[in-house]
Amino acid sequence: MTDSIPSDAIPVRSGEDLDWPRIEARLKAEMPELEGRMSVFQFPRGHANLTYLLRFGDRELVLRRPPFGPLAPGGHDMIREYKVLSRLWRHFDRAPRAYLICEDESVAGAVFFVMERRTGVVIDGPIPDELAHHPEVERRVSMALVEAMAELHGLDPAEMGLMDLGRPHGFVQRQVSGWHKRWHLAKEGELRLFDQVHQRLERSIPEPPRVSLVHNDLGLHNCQFDPADPDRAKSFFDWDMTTVGDPLIDLGTLLNYWPEHGDDYIRNRKENPDLTQMPPRIDMIRRYSERTGVEVDRARWYEAFALWKTAVVVQQIYIRYARGQTDDERFARMNQHPPILVRLASDTLEDIGL
Repeated sequence: MTDSIPSDAIPVRSGEDLDWPRIEARLKAEMPELEGRMSVFQFPRGHANLTYLLRFGDRELVLRRPPFGPLAPGGHDMIREYKVLSRLWRHFDRAPRAYLICEDESVAGAVFFVMERRTGVVIDGPIPDELAHHPEVERRVSMALVEAMAELHGLDPAEMGLMDLGRPHGFVQRQVSGWHKRWHLAKEGELRLFDQVHQRLERSIPEPPRVSLVHNDLGLHNCQFDPADPDRAKSFFDWDMTTVGDPLIDLGTLLNYWPEHGDDYIRNRKENPDLTQMPPRIDMIRRYSERTGVEVDRARWYEAFALWKTAVVVQQIYIRYARGQTDDERFARMNQHPPILVRLASDTLEDIGL
């Protein structure tokens, strides 16, 4: 295998190089099976954690570390992600296997971990050409994602030694409180509606239907498919916020991302050529309920929460750019989105009488 750039990677972006000789020495000391000179590329997707492709001859690995600069509370937890992926892969084959973690921040400037390389197609906008020839592919990949999420939520965290990832009692209450605090750490000006939605969410928190693993960022952008099989999600990525709690948080996150024909605001913020072929959000809710047996009458509360939370996530990404902690131009105009997302959250609560 040569040093040609893989189709899903790019050269390392300016300002995002690490101490590669030191990293290479550390990896070879802990994984003696690695041979040859290390080549490094970068995955361009994602707006937060830095993800690199490492190549040793024919062997490819993935390195993950937090972004540069001050970090928002609760995110970018490489120790958490390593813990999940070093155990979950034995029970859920959509989780890549983590091989090692380095907590010595002098090696790469932060904690990092290394996991297996998965290949496939990620849908982060229009259906890629590799999948587009399949009949009804939009609906098929959508339902495959919901079914994989339902399978994840059916696992027993205790069986995998992962119950200590979180405290299920009061989980959603802490989510609502925590994201409210994060907003006030990252905001630039006042957005009164944000605090009003916070109060409405706090007054109407549902009872959780069960306790499960919660990925916390499930969507097509964090899901990979084999080009030959649109009916089964192959891999899930970005497990650094995984916890134990109310699984409907994941359903709400998915609905928050889900574009639907007739929306004034395309929720995934990516160009999609034909939203009429995407299943509506109500179909996603129904399929999840069919696969899990969970009552989903309050699913739209979780959707409203996720829209409101996503406003905070986007603001946290933008403020890193505004404060000079990154020069990634993708973030320069992201401050346009939080007011729209908060309004959508408010409208969703109004739709269900809250």
